[in-house]
Amino acid sequence: MAIAEQLVFVYGTLKRDSRNHGWLAGARFLGNASLDGVTLYDLGPFPMAVAGEGRCHGELFAVEPDGLLRLDALEGHPRLYERQLMELVDGRWAWVYLGRPQQVRHVPVVTGGVWRS
Repeated sequence: MAIAEQLVFVYGTLKRDSRNHGWLAGARFLGNASLDGVTLYDLGPFPMAVAGEGRCHGELFAVEPDGLLRLDALEGHPRLYERQLMELVDGRWAWVYLGRPQQVRHVPVVTGGVWRS
């Protein structure tokens, strides 16, 4: 019996045409998606979403369990980012990598919730 794919919402360097997208090799692109209840911050080379007010826009992928473990390594889970299961605007549930408020104290907010590298 095959283990089910997991949905992952990405909003930064893992998006298509971004530098870390190769980490999603073999994942199925399911389309654009949005997430409420987070604020997106610009850390320069990469963004960080933190629980808060606002909406973040990104992309949704279906990944195999081993792909999720690779993403955990890339995102430094649970030290740098914490992977949380959250409900997207369309009602689907997906894993999202979130930072913590103390990590973005002196960092600008990404206006409109769309990060572009």
